[in-house]
Amino acid sequence: MDAPAAPTADKTRTGLGLGIGAYALWGLLPIYFKLLAGVPAVAIVAHRIVWSLLILGALLTVSRAWSEVGAALRNRASLKLLAATSVLIGINWLIYVYAVNSGHILAGSLGYYLNPLANILLGRFVLGEPLSRRQWLAVAIAAVGVSILAVGALAHLWISLTLCVSFALYGLLRKVAHVDATAGLTVETLILFVPAVLWLGWASLGTAPVWGLDQTDTILLVFTGVASTIPLLLFTAAARRLPYSTLGILQFIAPTLQFLVAVFLYGEPFTTAHAWAFGFIWTAALLYLSSAFNRRAPSTND
Repeated sequence: MDAPAAPTADKTRTGLGLGIGAYALWGLLPIYFKLLAGVPAVAIVAHRIVWSLLILGALLTVSRAWSEVGAALRNRASLKLLAATSVLIGINWLIYVYAVNSGHILAGSLGYYLNPLANILLGRFVLGEPLSRRQWLAVAIAAVGVSILAVGALAHLWISLTLCVSFALYGLLRKVAHVDATAGLTVETLILFVPAVLWLGWASLGTAPVWGLDQTDTILLVFTGVASTIPLLLFTAAARRLPYSTLGILQFIAPTLQFLVAVFLYGEPFTTAHAWAFGFIWTAALLYLSSAFNRRAPSTND
């Protein structure tokens, strides 16, 4: 009777490995973008869109999954949602790359710490999901942290809030779109592809280094598609193997690595306001994690 447990355990271990890999790569992505500090953020995002589409197209061809893309394109309701999510993810990518290459990785990491807490509020007020007292307390503590940052570091708070809100809304709309992750990303990238190519063509006529300052930059720009797609594929594979609450716990890996990279690798200033704000945010995150563990406890004890 215990025999079936082994495949489940193997599936969970594999899922954890894939999930940790995805969030670790996302957490270390600022290092990659820092290598392109001389390239405008819009150019980096445009290249990211163009080269990601080629990779996604190859993956869909190998897996013979183009039919799922076609189904999404023919479904008017899904297409409207994916048009909205494409705008949201485009904004998120642009602000994130700007934050990294303007020396504000710390503000970016705060935005992604806030994201799961924003998801809690969207789940409550949009999807009607109940909130526990501990989750309400986590949201309240996070709000105090943001308020402190608003007083002590207002200049860059917009980066944190824009990243948080855009990605939280993106996740909400993708949840209700009912489209496969890879097919959905392909449609979003298709929607962004034309403006990205047009912008690259127009900007190439000017003096901006849209193809980088040297050959190394050009190669790095081409591989932004790989750097963007690999963690997403790892995440998608992990999502098929793990409970959503476990993914919620793992997502704190990325902003933690971003925080460490910002402070210890690039020496971004960590002010008193940052210390207080991050203290409140981390406390809220721990409450969120403990709430997630409590929800899983009954099944763990079975």
